[in-house]
Amino acid sequence: MSNLKKDRILSVDDVQDNLNLVRTLLEGEGYSVDSALDGTIALEKIRKLPPDLIILDVMMPGIDGYEVTKRIRNNPEINYIPILLLTAHPESSASVVEGLDSGADDFIRKPFDIEELLARVRSLLKLKHSMDEQRKMTLQREDFVSRLTHDLRTPLVAANRMLALFLQEVYCPISPDMKTAINVMSRSNQNLLEMVNTLLEVYRFEAGKKNLNFESCNLITIAAEVVSELTPLALEKNLTLNLDTHELSPTGNNGGIVNGDRLELKRVFNNLIGNAIKFTDTGNIEIRIFETLSPSNHDSQVIIEVQDTGYGIAAEDQGTIFERFHQSKNKRSGSGLGLHLSSRIVEAHGGKIELFSEIGKGSIFTVKLPKITR
Repeated sequence: MSNLKKDRILSVDDVQDNLNLVRTLLEGEGYSVDSALDGTIALEKIRKLPPDLIILDVMMPGIDGYEVTKRIRNNPEINYIPILLLTAHPESSASVVEGLDSGADDFIRKPFDIEELLARVRSLLKLKHSMDEQRKMTLQREDFVSRLTHDLRTPLVAANRMLALFLQEVYCPISPDMKTAINVMSRSNQNLLEMVNTLLEVYRFEAGKKNLNFESCNLITIAAEVVSELTPLALEKNLTLNLDTHELSPTGNNGGIVNGDRLELKRVFNNLIGNAIKFTDTGNIEIRIFETLSPSNHDSQVIIEVQDTGYGIAAEDQGTIFERFHQSKNKRSGSGLGLHLSSRIVEAHGGKIELFSEIGKGSIFTVKLPKITR
C-alpha cells in the first residue's frame, strides 16, 4: 500500500485456520494484522493498543462477538473502531439485527467472498480515517479556542483597569463628555470580556475539562446577589426587577437549597436575568423561586422562573435556542453562547431548563434542580 503507516487490523476467531486465512489475505494487501483466539484476549489487546479495524467472529466460546462488540462500544476510553462481524449463521436477518444493535458497523457471512471481504475492509477503514480526521480537527479547534480565549483575556482585563483609572482621573482631569465616552468604551470592553469568558467555559464543558465544586447552595441568596448587581442595568431602562420567594414551602432553613457549584449557578442567574433585561424595553422582570415536593421527598425540586415582558421568541427559534452559537433573528442577539452554557451547567447539576414564549407577550425560562432533602 502507498500509506507510510500501515492500517492495523485485529482478527478475532476461535479457529486458528480462519485466523491464518484472514492474516494471509490482509497482509497480502499490505495491512498489519494481529490475531486473538477469544473475546477476552481480544479485549485486552484492544485496551493496550487499539487497532484501526476489528474483524470479529460472532460464534465463540465464552464471550461471543456480540458481547465483545457491546463492551467495546460501552467503554468511553476506547475511541471509535470499526467492527466487521463474521458469522456462519444461515440466511437469517436476526443475527444481522443483533450484531448491528450491538454496535457493529458491518456484517459478512462465512464462507465469504475474498473480494467482498477486502472491499468491506477498505470501506470501513475509510470511515475510520474520516472520523479520526474529524476528531483531530475538533481537538485542534478546541485547543485553538482555549488558547485564543486565554490570550484575549489578558489585554481585555488590562484595558478595563486602565479605563477605570482614567475615570478616577488618576492621570489627569477629564471632561464630562470624555467620561461618557470612556464609560461606553468600558462597557463595550466588559461585554467582550464576558463573551470571551463564556466561550472559554463552553469549550471547557465540551472538552470534559470543567470541574464543578459541589456544595450546599442557597439559591435565594445567589439570586438576591445577582438581582442586586443587575438592578442598576434594569433601572437604566426603567424596568422593575422583582425577586419572589413567598411560595417556598415552610421548611425552615432548608428552603431553596441545592447541591451545586455556587459560581456556576450564579452564572446561570446572570445569563437568564441579564438576557431578560436586554430583550425587554418596558414592564418588569419577575424571578420566582419555589419548590415542588414529592410524597417520598426523593424527587423534590427547586424551581427558578425568570419571566420578562419583552417581545418574546419566535416559534422557529425556540427549538434551537439552547444550541451553541444559536442566534435568533432579533437584532439584539449576541454570540448565542450564554443560553447554551446555562443549559450545560443546569444539566451538569442533574436538572433541566425549559422555555415558554409568545411573541408580544414575553418569555419564561424555567430551571428545575434537584432539592437537597434532609
